[in-house]
Amino acid sequence: MRPSLLLAATAFGLAAPAIGAAPAPVAVTPDQLLEPYFAALRQQVAMPDAGPTPALSPAATLTRIAFGSCNHQNAPQHMWAQIAAQNPQLFLMIGDNVYGDNGWDADAGLESLRKSYLLQASHPEFRDFRTKIPMMATWDDHDFGLNDAGASFPMRRWGEALFESFWRSSDAVKARPGVYESTITGPEGRRVQVILLDTRFFRSDLKRVAWSKDRPPLGGYLPDDSPDKTVLGAAQWKWLEQELAKPADLRIVVSSTQVITTAHQFEGWTNFPAERARLFDLLAAREASGLVLLSGDRHAAGIYKTEHKGETLWELTSSSLNLAFGDDIERSTAREPDPARVTKFFPIENYGLVDIDWKAKALTLTLKGNTSATLASQAFNW
Repeated sequence: MRPSLLLAATAFGLAAPAIGAAPAPVAVTPDQLLEPYFAALRQQVAMPDAGPTPALSPAATLTRIAFGSCNHQNAPQHMWAQIAAQNPQLFLMIGDNVYGDNGWDADAGLESLRKSYLLQASHPEFRDFRTKIPMMATWDDHDFGLNDAGASFPMRRWGEALFESFWRSSDAVKARPGVYESTITGPEGRRVQVILLDTRFFRSDLKRVAWSKDRPPLGGYLPDDSPDKTVLGAAQWKWLEQELAKPADLRIVVSSTQVITTAHQFEGWTNFPAERARLFDLLAAREASGLVLLSGDRHAAGIYKTEHKGETLWELTSSSLNLAFGDDIERSTAREPDPARVTKFFPIENYGLVDIDWKAKALTLTLKGNTSATLASQAFNW
């Protein structure tokens, strides 16, 4: 039997008031209210586990990193073997790693999310890949627990517990709210810093477009410049500033949602222009290094660039691994014109590669399709 939510209420002294008595105000957050319930639940259910993955040697010189997003546990898992054949030294799973909110019936235990992880862990293609290639992960909405959700999602701490159990998160990640993390690999002169942001746990609510028959087709959210709105939250912003001050020769900054583009009204940093500008300024102030942004979410892929304070910023968006929303590349490209995108917009299944040429100080960003054919490629120096 599942633990009752009454456990949570009684733990905070929230017993019903006497008849006729005015209820006393209670200063308690949903996280605090549900904490005893989740603690009890952890003892009663099988926590998901993706299994071990090889450790990434701190001394390794990285020359190829692969990444992907939007992997549905009920869909074919054929992409794992294709990615492994590219011989990446590291794979980044950058959000919507399972679709746990499909079929969710609003239970506090997020049973559909837990079961989605269990199913994903059972796929031999995924298990085989994970035993061979070091993996790091962050999340997006569908593995956070609810479509387009952020900090106001009451069950976010349980979603975090499921994520950290499945991906065997580090002690540093488990010790703080959210799933953001960073690592630096390689000898001096060839140090790669991978920064995985958490764009869910702390993110403010989105500003919705009022419905009308003339509403633009590319999303339902408006830019919100309210000074109290945030994407990363105060603690993560402070952490990111500290990370960007560390010595590194190349930085790979991962955001589950797109950063550069402002051409749509779906989720992305475009929802919070002041936060987007803050991120650009912080990246510009980093300790000297190369830089590339990686993102997912969109069920389509492309390469983007913009200029900021005299620097060209590049972003590679790869989505999805096995949940494509179409196969008409020309239609997808025409539907979303974008001056920041330097490629077509590829709606077919895909994954991304980042190749590093240390001698030339050059990066090559490549999108591979569902047969590993090259969809697009862009090289640049730093």
